[in-house]
Formats: sequence, C-alpha cells, structure tokens
Amino acid sequence: MKRLIPLIAAAALSACGADVASSAATAAALKKQELEQAKKTQDMAQQKINQAVEQMNQSAQNRENAADNK
Repeated sequence: MKRLIPLIAAAALSACGADVASSAATAAALKKQELEQAKKTQDMAQQKINQAVEQMNQSAQNRENAADNK
C-alpha cells in the first residue's frame, strides 16, 4: 500500500503534464494560424499600396505629358 500511493500520485501528476503539453500545443497551433493570416493580410495591404503608388506615378506622368503637349 505504501508503494501504491506514490504510484497513484505520479500517475495523476503525469496526466496533468499531458494536459499542459496538449494545451500548449493547441495554443501554439492557434498562434501559427493567426500569424499566417496576419501575413496574408500584410501581403494584400502591400499589394494595394503598390497599386496606389503605381496609379499615382501614372497620373503624374500623364500630367507631365499633357503639360509638354501644350
């Protein structure tokens, strides 16, 4: 009986460790998904910025061409 109590306690504590490890793995997976979504959002925003800059450059070029043709 004296050996059984430490064995039961060890089993109970190892189960807690498994829960903690499982929770940590789940949290890490969620963070990874969040990071991937944030990267996609950042890439889309950068594309929109690049398009806006290109449009501004084209407009400026068109104005310069119009002024040169007068």
